[in-house]
Amino acid sequence: MLKFDIHAETFPLANVFTISRGAKTHAHVVRIEVSDGNVTGQGECVPYARYSESVESVTELLSNLPSDLTRDSLQEIMPAGAARNAIDCALWDLEAKQTGTPVWQLAGLSEPKELTTAYTLSLESANEMRENAKKNAFRPLLKLKLGTPDDLPRLQAVREGAPESQIMVDANEGWSLSDLSALQPHLEELGIALVEQPLPEADDSGLVGNTFTMPICADESSHTSEGLEELRTKYDIINIKLDKTGGLTEALKMKAKAEELGFGIFVGCMVGSSLGMAPATLVAQGASFVDLDGPLLLAEDRAHGIRYEGSTMHPPLSGLWG
Repeated sequence: MLKFDIHAETFPLANVFTISRGAKTHAHVVRIEVSDGNVTGQGECVPYARYSESVESVTELLSNLPSDLTRDSLQEIMPAGAARNAIDCALWDLEAKQTGTPVWQLAGLSEPKELTTAYTLSLESANEMRENAKKNAFRPLLKLKLGTPDDLPRLQAVREGAPESQIMVDANEGWSLSDLSALQPHLEELGIALVEQPLPEADDSGLVGNTFTMPICADESSHTSEGLEELRTKYDIINIKLDKTGGLTEALKMKAKAEELGFGIFVGCMVGSSLGMAPATLVAQGASFVDLDGPLLLAEDRAHGIRYEGSTMHPPLSGLWG
């Protein structure tokens, strides 16, 4: 019989983090421990208001788990989302500790290797974003938070600040189709590698028959393996986040189906600690784009955190997860 302990935790950010929907100064996460009486596994999630989640709602969901819970039964009794992510990953970690077998072997995967992650530049004034880009111009991949009517100067400023970096743009549903169309020649000129979720999820039908020259990536429009077929006429790439899929189990299923359908794979994250990134490193192996920089945005990560050397992230240690 399993025992569950739930912890609401807060991590101050190194700097204010702003996207088109608002700003934050702290990362609020929920960590769950699951114990069989001998060993304990753990998992973390980031409740996200965009999906009507809060620390309180996630804690409530996690407070009613049956003591005979398994990963298979979890998929049936709890919907995809942050709460399921935390407990699903904790169950994987528990099994790894029970068997002395790393999660990558349990899942039938290859041993994880180092990854190159994007580093995210918060939505600020053009001058501020230029200076932030200069500070991070040594990084091979930058991700810009945009999504306002005045984004062209920001784009130009970041390219000036980091002329050699590959750049991705995340509009967080903040543009219209006309905004995207007007920006397209500038995005091409500036060598933008990818545009993530340019239109609102509820109004992305304008992307049907997508003829944009740069890849368009679905984030808010795609959560699980269900519905991927319908996105093929709109998007080129799928952003897989464990807090959307509801854990590693569904994330691996989603990746396999997306690849089968011909999508490029982007593995992203919410702003959380290394515990939230650790399972995602398994999904990110071989992905076209990786954005698992959550711990780099914190003032201080948790103990046994993932080791980052610049933008290179190493596989997690067993003392953390997996």
